[in-house]
Amino acid sequence: MSWFTFTWQNFWYSFLALAFEGLPFVLLGSLISGAIAAFVPSKIITGLLPKNGVLATLASGLLGLCFPVCECGIVPIVRRLINKGLPVSCGVTFMLASPIVNPIVAFSTFAAFRGQAPGLNMAVRLVLGYVVAVSAGLVVRQLDPASILRIGAVKIPARKRLAFSVTPLPDAETIGFEASFQGKLIAAVRMACDDFIDTAIYFMIGAAVAATFNTAVDQQIILPLSLQPMLSTFSMMAIASILTLCSTSDAFIAATFVSFPIFARMAFMVFGPMFDLKLFFLYSVLFKKRFVICLGIGLFVLIGILCSRVLIYLYAGQGL
Repeated sequence: MSWFTFTWQNFWYSFLALAFEGLPFVLLGSLISGAIAAFVPSKIITGLLPKNGVLATLASGLLGLCFPVCECGIVPIVRRLINKGLPVSCGVTFMLASPIVNPIVAFSTFAAFRGQAPGLNMAVRLVLGYVVAVSAGLVVRQLDPASILRIGAVKIPARKRLAFSVTPLPDAETIGFEASFQGKLIAAVRMACDDFIDTAIYFMIGAAVAATFNTAVDQQIILPLSLQPMLSTFSMMAIASILTLCSTSDAFIAATFVSFPIFARMAFMVFGPMFDLKLFFLYSVLFKKRFVICLGIGLFVLIGILCSRVLIYLYAGQGL
């Protein structure tokens, strides 16, 4: 029996279908991310947060609804915000939640799963992403910022182990907002172009892998993986970490892995935007590698348990 039956016709049909569906969302996300970076002062974002530390962390998980930024551009924004006085716990929560809890991702998830309970999948993804991000932020709130932030990445106070915020400092962002409208517009376009090119490359690679997987690989090979709840969930998260897709378009890839149960594909769509290979290196620009590794392991375990032990019953109750 042949496990690999490749034909170019089937491959291109599947690949182009994914590309035409997902690339518009990649472009839209890049444009909005560039506009936010160039035109929205960080004081507007920080001004929306309550003074109470716990409430601020909870509110940070919802900032993506107003300021949608994909994971490809979130780290530089969070770094600027921390330098401007945003608590580190709020920065981590915003960093993890914004790529999922935002209107672009909600719409793309709904579009990708049409015919597969799109409303339910959209809601579950946003709620699960928020819960996981806030949980991580509340844990980080108990840590000393100096123990997790990379030396020289931002300016942090040497005292107060549980300090709520960091010392505000002028940075490049302050200078940028003093520029003319034309200058900021040019900067927004440049950043959007850079984000789109970088993101589109990863998306096209992911689309090619998914197209090959679904048209050339005998599904009987992965059937043992899909039959075990925890094994299928952790397998999909491992795939997400390797494909390094953008959250604005990864739902179109996840929807094609029909051999895997829906809760395992949900783990793919939540873990991938929070932690993959590219994010490991991006996070390392701002955080110490030990913290980045612990964050990845923690997210992997938490999301895996929630999806394989909680969502499985939710979807079973819906007949999915």
